[in-house]
Amino acid sequence: MIKSIFNSGISALQIDVALLILRLSAGVFMLTHGVGKFATLFDGEPIQFPDPIGVGATASLALAVFSEVLCSILLIIGLATRFAAIPLLITMLVAALIVHQNDGFGRQELPLLYAAVYATIALVGAGKFSIDYWISNK
Repeated sequence: MIKSIFNSGISALQIDVALLILRLSAGVFMLTHGVGKFATLFDGEPIQFPDPIGVGATASLALAVFSEVLCSILLIIGLATRFAAIPLLITMLVAALIVHQNDGFGRQELPLLYAAVYATIALVGAGKFSIDYWISNK
């Protein structure tokens, strides 16, 4: 029992299950943020959204919607996973390091945590339980 606590051996199946859990949780949680932004983009009201990279509020909102909605869906289903993780990573780094730069670590912590998750997914990929795996093994 004690030996198994310190055993660092891990199977490929365990890694694939862990990647599935990571993709699903990060994708679904971020999608909840993106759906509200998606509605704002098309509700006909004047857009009030930060413009941290100087492209305009509407373009900034559209970029956030692209990453938080479309890329989150791709992450959830495991399609073009590494590609989808990159806009999500960039969005979270912009949120943490530009939008919340003066707000302190408490406001930066969550986007930095998401950024770490998306960087990991971009490096490791989707795992076996994904459309990417199915396509690459056809």
